[in-house]
Amino acid sequence: MAVYDYNGEGQWSRDAILARYAQYARKLRIRKPTDLTPKEHAKKGDLWIYPVMDEVIAGIGAGDGACIEIGIEFIEEDQGFPFGLILKVNTAKALRRTSLSPKQENRIRRRVATMLIDGNLPKEFKEYAKLLRKVGLGNWWAAIKEKADFDDPYVLRWYEYFKHHQEEA
Repeated sequence: MAVYDYNGEGQWSRDAILARYAQYARKLRIRKPTDLTPKEHAKKGDLWIYPVMDEVIAGIGAGDGACIEIGIEFIEEDQGFPFGLILKVNTAKALRRTSLSPKQENRIRRRVATMLIDGNLPKEFKEYAKLLRKVGLGNWWAAIKEKADFDDPYVLRWYEYFKHHQEEA
Protein backbone atom coordinates (compact mmCIF):
# COMPACT_ATOMS: atom_id res chain seq x y z
CA MET A 1 0.00 0.00 0.00
CA ALA A 2 1.40 3.36 -0.99
CA VAL A 3 0.56 6.39 1.14
CA TYR A 4 0.66 9.84 -0.44
CA ASP A 5 0.56 12.42 2.34
CA TYR A 6 0.24 15.96 0.96
CA ASN A 7 0.88 17.63 4.30
CA GLY A 8 4.09 19.48 5.06
CA GLU A 9 6.90 18.46 7.35
CA GLY A 10 8.07 19.63 10.75
CA GLN A 11 5.76 22.24 12.21
CA TRP A 12 3.55 21.90 9.11
CA SER A 13 3.03 18.17 9.38
CA ARG A 14 -0.48 16.90 9.99
CA ASP A 15 0.30 15.97 13.60
CA ALA A 16 2.05 19.26 14.37
CA ILE A 17 -0.84 21.34 13.02
CA LEU A 18 -3.36 19.26 14.98
CA ALA A 19 -1.30 19.64 18.18
CA ARG A 20 -0.98 23.42 17.68
CA TYR A 21 -4.69 23.67 16.99
CA ALA A 22 -5.50 21.81 20.23
CA GLN A 23 -3.17 24.14 22.14
CA TYR A 24 -4.74 27.30 20.66
CA ALA A 25 -8.27 25.94 21.15
CA ARG A 26 -7.57 25.38 24.86
CA LYS A 27 -5.95 28.82 25.21
CA LEU A 28 -8.88 30.53 23.45
CA ARG A 29 -11.42 28.34 25.30
CA ILE A 30 -13.11 27.20 22.12
CA ARG A 31 -16.13 25.21 23.21
CA LYS A 32 -16.74 23.40 19.93
CA PRO A 33 -13.39 22.76 18.22
CA THR A 34 -13.30 22.41 14.45
CA ASP A 35 -12.75 18.88 13.16
CA LEU A 36 -9.46 19.17 11.28
CA THR A 37 -9.36 15.58 10.07
CA PRO A 38 -7.99 15.85 6.54
CA LYS A 39 -9.82 14.30 3.63
CA GLU A 40 -8.50 10.91 2.58
CA HIS A 41 -9.01 8.89 -0.57
CA ALA A 42 -8.26 5.18 -0.95
CA LYS A 43 -8.16 3.32 -4.22
CA LYS A 44 -6.65 -0.03 -5.17
CA GLY A 45 -4.77 -0.27 -1.91
CA ASP A 46 -3.25 3.24 -2.13
CA LEU A 47 -4.10 6.06 0.27
CA TRP A 48 -4.00 9.79 -0.42
CA ILE A 49 -4.08 12.14 2.58
CA TYR A 50 -4.94 15.71 1.60
CA PRO A 51 -3.62 18.82 3.37
CA VAL A 52 -5.04 19.51 6.81
CA MET A 53 -4.73 23.19 5.84
CA ASP A 54 -7.90 22.74 3.74
CA GLU A 55 -9.76 22.08 6.99
CA VAL A 56 -7.98 24.98 8.73
CA ILE A 57 -9.11 27.29 5.90
CA ALA A 58 -12.70 26.11 6.39
CA GLY A 59 -12.29 26.81 10.12
CA ILE A 60 -11.06 30.33 9.38
CA GLY A 61 -14.20 30.86 7.31
CA ALA A 62 -16.28 29.72 10.27
CA GLY A 63 -14.52 32.22 12.57
CA ASP A 64 -12.56 29.64 14.59
CA GLY A 65 -9.89 31.66 16.43
CA ALA A 66 -7.42 28.77 16.61
CA CYS A 67 -7.68 28.24 12.85
CA ILE A 68 -7.17 31.98 12.32
CA GLU A 69 -3.92 31.82 14.33
CA ILE A 70 -2.66 28.87 12.28
CA GLY A 71 -3.70 30.64 9.07
CA ILE A 72 -1.65 33.72 9.97
CA GLU A 73 1.31 31.50 10.84
CA PHE A 74 0.89 29.83 7.45
CA ILE A 75 1.09 33.07 5.46
CA GLU A 76 4.09 34.09 7.59
CA GLU A 77 5.90 30.96 6.37
CA ASP A 78 8.19 31.04 3.29
CA GLN A 79 8.59 27.26 3.12
CA GLY A 80 7.17 25.50 0.05
CA PHE A 81 4.30 23.02 0.43
CA PRO A 82 2.43 20.55 -1.73
CA PHE A 83 -0.44 22.60 -3.18
CA GLY A 84 1.23 25.59 -1.48
CA LEU A 85 0.08 28.27 -3.91
CA ILE A 86 -3.59 27.39 -3.72
CA LEU A 87 -3.45 26.82 0.05
CA LYS A 88 -1.79 30.19 0.67
CA VAL A 89 -4.18 31.99 -1.69
CA ASN A 90 -7.20 30.38 -0.01
CA THR A 91 -5.79 31.15 3.45
CA ALA A 92 -5.39 34.84 2.56
CA LYS A 93 -8.90 34.96 1.10
CA ALA A 94 -10.38 33.36 4.21
CA LEU A 95 -8.48 35.74 6.50
CA ARG A 96 -9.75 38.67 4.44
CA ARG A 97 -13.34 37.57 5.10
CA THR A 98 -13.08 37.08 8.86
CA SER A 99 -12.76 39.32 11.90
CA LEU A 100 -9.21 39.82 13.12
CA SER A 101 -7.84 41.25 16.34
CA PRO A 102 -5.57 44.33 16.21
CA LYS A 103 -2.61 42.09 17.09
CA GLN A 104 -3.42 39.75 14.19
CA GLU A 105 -3.82 42.70 11.83
CA ASN A 106 -0.39 43.96 12.90
CA ARG A 107 1.18 40.57 12.18
CA ILE A 108 -0.34 40.63 8.70
CA ARG A 109 0.85 44.20 8.12
CA ARG A 110 4.37 43.28 9.19
CA ARG A 111 4.48 40.15 7.03
CA VAL A 112 3.13 41.64 3.81
CA ALA A 113 5.00 44.96 4.08
CA THR A 114 8.26 43.13 4.83
CA MET A 115 7.71 40.89 1.82
CA LEU A 116 7.31 43.97 -0.38
CA ILE A 117 10.37 45.69 1.12
CA ASP A 118 12.44 42.52 0.62
CA GLY A 119 11.17 42.01 -2.93
CA ASN A 120 9.75 38.62 -1.89
CA LEU A 121 6.74 38.62 -4.21
CA PRO A 122 5.49 35.09 -4.91
CA LYS A 123 2.36 34.48 -6.95
CA GLU A 124 0.17 34.48 -3.84
CA PHE A 125 1.28 38.05 -3.06
CA LYS A 126 -1.74 39.35 -4.99
CA GLU A 127 -4.06 37.89 -2.34
CA TYR A 128 -1.75 39.06 0.44
CA ALA A 129 -1.99 42.58 -1.00
CA LYS A 130 -5.79 42.42 -0.89
CA LEU A 131 -5.58 41.20 2.70
CA LEU A 132 -3.26 44.09 3.57
CA ARG A 133 -5.72 46.52 1.99
CA LYS A 134 -8.41 45.15 4.31
CA VAL A 135 -6.34 45.58 7.49
CA GLY A 136 -4.64 48.78 6.30
CA LEU A 137 -0.97 49.62 6.02
CA GLY A 138 -0.75 51.49 9.31
CA ASN A 139 2.79 52.64 10.17
CA TRP A 140 4.27 50.34 7.53
CA TRP A 141 3.53 52.77 4.70
CA ALA A 142 6.48 54.97 5.71
CA ALA A 143 8.81 51.94 5.89
CA ILE A 144 7.73 50.80 2.43
CA LYS A 145 8.33 54.26 0.94
CA GLU A 146 11.74 54.47 2.61
CA LYS A 147 13.12 50.94 2.16
CA ALA A 148 11.53 49.33 -0.91
CA ASP A 149 13.64 48.78 -4.03
CA PHE A 150 11.80 50.76 -6.67
CA ASP A 151 14.23 49.61 -9.35
CA ASP A 152 12.46 46.25 -9.18
CA PRO A 153 9.43 46.60 -11.51
CA TYR A 154 7.35 44.18 -9.43
CA VAL A 155 8.03 46.08 -6.21
CA LEU A 156 7.17 49.32 -8.01
CA ARG A 157 3.94 47.81 -9.32
CA TRP A 158 2.79 46.81 -5.84
CA TYR A 159 3.96 50.11 -4.35
CA GLU A 160 1.77 51.93 -6.90
CA TYR A 161 -1.13 49.61 -6.04
CA PHE A 162 -0.87 50.45 -2.34
CA LYS A 163 -0.26 54.15 -3.05
CA HIS A 164 -3.46 54.26 -5.11
CA HIS A 165 -5.46 52.64 -2.33
CA GLN A 166 -3.85 54.82 0.37
CA GLU A 167 -5.05 57.89 -1.52
CA GLU A 168 -8.58 56.46 -1.74
CA ALA A 169 -8.76 55.93 2.03
